[in-house]
Amino acid sequence: MPGPVTVVWDEGLAAYDFGPEHPLRPERVQLTMALARTSGLLDRARLAGPDQVSGADLARVHDLDYLAAVKACSSDGRAAPGYGLGPGDTPSFAGMHEASALVCGATMAAARAVLGDGARHAFSPAGGLHHAMRDRASGFCVYNDPAVAIAWMLEQGAGRVAYVDVDVHHGDGVEAIFAGDHRVLTVSVHESGRYLFPGTGFAHEVGEGPARGSIANLPLPPYTTDDLYLAAFDAVVPALVRAFEPEVLVTQLGCDTHYTDPLAHLGLTVRAYRQLAGRLHDLAHTVAGGRWLATGGGGYQWAAVVPRAWCGYLAEMVGAELPELLPDAYLAEASERFGADLPPETADEVVALASEHRAWVERQVADAIEAARRNLFPLHGLTV
Repeated sequence: MPGPVTVVWDEGLAAYDFGPEHPLRPERVQLTMALARTSGLLDRARLAGPDQVSGADLARVHDLDYLAAVKACSSDGRAAPGYGLGPGDTPSFAGMHEASALVCGATMAAARAVLGDGARHAFSPAGGLHHAMRDRASGFCVYNDPAVAIAWMLEQGAGRVAYVDVDVHHGDGVEAIFAGDHRVLTVSVHESGRYLFPGTGFAHEVGEGPARGSIANLPLPPYTTDDLYLAAFDAVVPALVRAFEPEVLVTQLGCDTHYTDPLAHLGLTVRAYRQLAGRLHDLAHTVAGGRWLATGGGGYQWAAVVPRAWCGYLAEMVGAELPELLPDAYLAEASERFGADLPPETADEVVALASEHRAWVERQVADAIEAARRNLFPLHGLTV
């Protein structure tokens, strides 16, 4: 049986909200918590609230000028284009600093749980804002909560932290913040930047100087399906993480890799997330003493996919399984509170590609695996 699991949540986290027309909807996290509650997953976990984060906590990974700009915009929602704050993907909104800091506080609380508060695993579903850079907002992300939590853990004495990001978009912010730090391994499995924002994250990017080998990217082609994705993950990620020997595993669990996601082009189903959950759980126990800090991330099928995906990861953490049929209480809450009318069945469709298209995807995936192993494995003493 897994050890104690902490879930960090507060309704105030829903204040991280760019407005009703923006694709990053806070309802997706609220629905995740509703499904976790009605399916009994929270009965197996400890519920905790966010930490209070200080300016010093944020300044470990963000420039002071940028923090000042966010606070200024937060008072009335004014734009600061030089800092990536509206118009565009990351528009300013009133209360932005407080909402963004609370997300960081949630992931900090999860970090505190796995480092010293008795939890084996911890989940911060509102977290995973992995695009925020040291000096600017980017890609719906104002403050980089995974980076804030990792920096705090390093200051607390963690010697090595492995960060594994399975969002469809390259985890560029976390990578950039720790690019020069040999104590942090950042691994990102994503749709290739040739086709998708942020246009980075290629296999030749491995870090420089003393941190060479601490950056790992596995860019995949559009329409990569469950079997090809999992084969690529298995061929690259476990060996790198095991060779690195981290004391903590941090993951970003974006589910915008789903075949119906409106903002990307991969071909995964919810079934793949259950498989990934098992793999990450195994890594946490085999190399990090069970210390697993998980965050949410992207996912823009906010009602039909995100809650099922993230509750699948939580079910793995707590040693349970989601029911085949969504609970009646959850369906009622989704409809009455959020206007989401969902079918009770949780079965996922099978994604099939035409033979000639699948052959192209298979070749692209094989090339990505080969490049990642060739560039990275010798740096970690691994055989290509």
